[in-house]
Amino acid sequence: MNKKLKTKSWFKKLVVATVLLGIGTSVMTHAQKPMPTIAQVDLAKYLGVWYEIARKPMYYQNQCARNVQAVYTLNVNGNISVENSCVNTDGHLEQAQGEAYVVNAPHNSKLRVSFLPESLRWLPVGRGDYWILKLDTNYHTVLVGEPKRKYLWILSREPHLSEDVVQEYIKYAQSLGYNTNDLIRTLQTEKNN
Repeated sequence: MNKKLKTKSWFKKLVVATVLLGIGTSVMTHAQKPMPTIAQVDLAKYLGVWYEIARKPMYYQNQCARNVQAVYTLNVNGNISVENSCVNTDGHLEQAQGEAYVVNAPHNSKLRVSFLPESLRWLPVGRGDYWILKLDTNYHTVLVGEPKRKYLWILSREPHLSEDVVQEYIKYAQSLGYNTNDLIRTLQTEKNN
């Protein structure tokens, strides 16, 4: 009888270990798949104002309550000037200035962004990936992410986007391995205060 209990106990441990190994392998396999980006981005068309429709939580946006937007313009050095803004939880406008540069020319779908002060941007730290994962042909709606699948944004040229389009972009993000359960919908109002 004691031998029978030991066999059952051993068998249970084997089953649990096999299940955990299978889950771990599945997670690792999915996490290791390369993140695809779109084939080509025309940066001249991409420049301008983009309104945030939704995002995954990000530490530097924790205080953003509404009216999140980004403005991209071309710098004289060929890089892209980034001006992010939002209205914080206290009702004040917050702004962050940064610079982005392409890391996969001529495709232009992978950029690196730094919000360090301009005098420190030469340092090899403080840079984030900005990968264009899905972009409609009219350059109206874009899905932006990064290879670790931690951060994600849905941006639009207009402050509001139809729910059908939002769901299309969410489903695409999920197909890339993003967990969208914590996606934050961005409130866009008429006033910035």
